[in-house]
Amino acid sequence: MTTPTRRLEGKVALITGAASGIGECTAKLFAEHGAKIVIADIQDQLGQAVCEAIGSSNSIYVHCDVTNEDHIKNAVDLAVSTYGKLDIMFCNAGIVDPNKQRIIDNEKVDFERVLSVSVTGVFLSMKHAARVMVPARSGSIISTASVSSKLGGAASHAYCCAKHAVAGLTKNLAVELGQFGIRVNCLSPYAMVTPLATNFVGLEGEMLENVMNSLANLKGVTLKTDDVAKAALFLVSDDAKYISGQNLFVDGGFSIVNPSFNMFQYPENL
Repeated sequence: MTTPTRRLEGKVALITGAASGIGECTAKLFAEHGAKIVIADIQDQLGQAVCEAIGSSNSIYVHCDVTNEDHIKNAVDLAVSTYGKLDIMFCNAGIVDPNKQRIIDNEKVDFERVLSVSVTGVFLSMKHAARVMVPARSGSIISTASVSSKLGGAASHAYCCAKHAVAGLTKNLAVELGQFGIRVNCLSPYAMVTPLATNFVGLEGEMLENVMNSLANLKGVTLKTDDVAKAALFLVSDDAKYISGQNLFVDGGFSIVNPSFNMFQYPENL
């Protein structure tokens, strides 16, 4: 990519959950656009493989359990000690619990585990990003939410609670950090092929995509991790320099539709 088209030239980004799925795709895209990447994950072998794909001169891997504040602090400090600063924090790490539709079948331990990773982990990532961004009076913090940050019935109780919380944290922190020139946003994608979605739905690859496409509002296009990565790139780039406190839905209009209305039905042979 030529220098004029590299939108993150000279930036340093820390991405949690960057060893697979949306995080992996985003790490590679940010690196293509000139950023130095800190890959934080608990999947050591996969994380190291992402580093190798990006190149050791542009990335480092750190083992990081986002529920452990010392791990988060260490990852942020490593970014600063290695690259001199932290411009971008992508709070992407998240998990889902077993797919049990009835609340009476849900276990407390599973509920708390999802919130520990997907809410407390995001909170800690935001906290330690702010710790180094506030003195610099600049930075961009983004998080992965979901259509479940707005809708009920799209995922488990724990996952829905967690993603609503991420959207709330995003708004609250945007209010606090705006005075320091720091922007805070989140992304809410529709379902796509990722390890998390595969584990929850129980389908893989094209089979999962076919099911999701059948339920989608926007037809003729399939959501990929690359689409979410590109949305993340926009939010952390200077193209979004006055966007903060927003929840960007990458969902083809899924979250604005009440499918029970069936208001706009066209004949199939149109």
